[in-house]
Amino acid sequence: MSVSEPEAHPLVLLSTGVPGLDTVLGGGMPEYSLNLILGVPGAGKTTLIHQLTFANATVERPALYFTIVGEPALKMLRFQQQMSFFEREKIGTAIRFVDLSDVALKEDLDNVLDKIMEEVSQINPAIVVVDSFRTLVYARRPEGRSELQSFLQRLALSLASWQATSFLIAEYGPDEMHNNPVLTIADSIIILSQSKERNSIVRKLEVMKMRGMASIPGVHTFRISSQGIHVFPRATSRMEGRDITPRHRARFGIPELDDMLGGGIPAGDATIITGPSGTGKTVLSTHVLYEGMKHGESAVLAVFEEQAEDYVARACDMGFDLAAMMRAGRLQVLQLRPLDLSADEILHQIKQVVVSVGASRLVIDSLNGVELALAPTFREDFRESLYRMVGGLTGGGASVVLTVEVPEAFDGIHFSPHGISFLAQNIVFLRYIELDSQLRKLLAVVKMRRSAHSRELREYEITSSGLRVHGKLSNYSSILSGTPVAVGAPASGTEDAVLQAVITLDEATEDALIAATGIPAVELVPVLRRLVEDSRVAEVSENGRTLYRPLGRPKGLP
Repeated sequence: MSVSEPEAHPLVLLSTGVPGLDTVLGGGMPEYSLNLILGVPGAGKTTLIHQLTFANATVERPALYFTIVGEPALKMLRFQQQMSFFEREKIGTAIRFVDLSDVALKEDLDNVLDKIMEEVSQINPAIVVVDSFRTLVYARRPEGRSELQSFLQRLALSLASWQATSFLIAEYGPDEMHNNPVLTIADSIIILSQSKERNSIVRKLEVMKMRGMASIPGVHTFRISSQGIHVFPRATSRMEGRDITPRHRARFGIPELDDMLGGGIPAGDATIITGPSGTGKTVLSTHVLYEGMKHGESAVLAVFEEQAEDYVARACDMGFDLAAMMRAGRLQVLQLRPLDLSADEILHQIKQVVVSVGASRLVIDSLNGVELALAPTFREDFRESLYRMVGGLTGGGASVVLTVEVPEAFDGIHFSPHGISFLAQNIVFLRYIELDSQLRKLLAVVKMRRSAHSRELREYEITSSGLRVHGKLSNYSSILSGTPVAVGAPASGTEDAVLQAVITLDEATEDALIAATGIPAVELVPVLRRLVEDSRVAEVSENGRTLYRPLGRPKGLP
């Protein structure tokens, strides 16, 4: 005789009324489930259950809230009424508070259970809360610990027979979670905690257990404000967005650079603009914003390092009237400078604004500022945080531009700190070079996935009207070393000519050698450096001057 499989019935889910929590849980809280909300003191357990209760309790489907030994109901409500979710008219009608302190202290657990079920049978509630079930046993006697499992099993069975969605609240530390028999009876377990590092405290939420639901794994951050609790789900997927025309490109509005990019950056891509301080990363990102808005697009600017009004004012001085775009509703500026944010909170705030304005361009200035804005506990895994944040922003149709500052190094090339250049599909690299005894600027498109691009090295300058790109540096080699060498006479002949001039003059300044050889400074300086390194010329300082004296002679010279 075969046993047929039971017919599957979809779970009825209750919305928690806590922004972000339904997403974490996989859609909401299953109706008629038994749920544990655990955490250390001050983690937000009471605020969470009050917010959920006020969101779901009605006169037709009321809630019973049992308080035991812990905080009296009047005291709780005195503080909770400061929250925006608090509805005074629900007290005593949709939500009834019952104090079981006397019963718990003076009578045995059977009487406590009888009192709970008596109230439940009279009210027939849709929601039952016991806060805190742990003190229910511990307040009577130490040996009561052994009775907790049995009591909770009987309580769970009784509540299930009344078809109520039940929540048991308790204070538990991390060291008490392992192999705890109390945890086996629950359909779901939500753990709240606080992470303290230096002067920063971050609140975290974890769904330890959720029967029949596909909750989002991992630890999620949340914040408590006058609005109550707001959970920021841990980003695990790309941002959902609009259809993208495959051939559409976001132009910078600088013809030479757009040509180097093959017509612009592909819509929906992430692009890193990287370079040392002062190379024009912010100016270039402003070009991206303004070019889109000129053609009817909307944009979002997220500023982390400076005041938003300073950014807008400087852009206006260059002819980019961002203020007018803001007044027209085409540009939203988001300023994020706290020092205790999580990557998911940053992502949530940016996403919210991008979706609200339908932005097709997003600029984040800068990733260095993002790192500073994060709470210290998240800086240790900064690469992971950025990976999730950038992954959550791309794919929604908006072209994402991120600026990042790297230290200038003339002995190497660094595209990003922390090795995060893999996050972006495209990289535009800015740097300084020494050319003709001047500090000049160089631009290159280092990387473009799935797109052809120019490999030229172009000189550029920052003008009063923005960034201007010039021609490629085709007459120099060793450009990326920071000290280019002009392409011309063979190096050995140049070295011989310089060494001969040093020998002839016996000692000479750089200007004297330029006059004697006719070799420009941009070629002479690296030659002198090689001669000094080879111990053929001595470099000495006298009376504030640098002098060069011969130490050897080239072959074939007298």
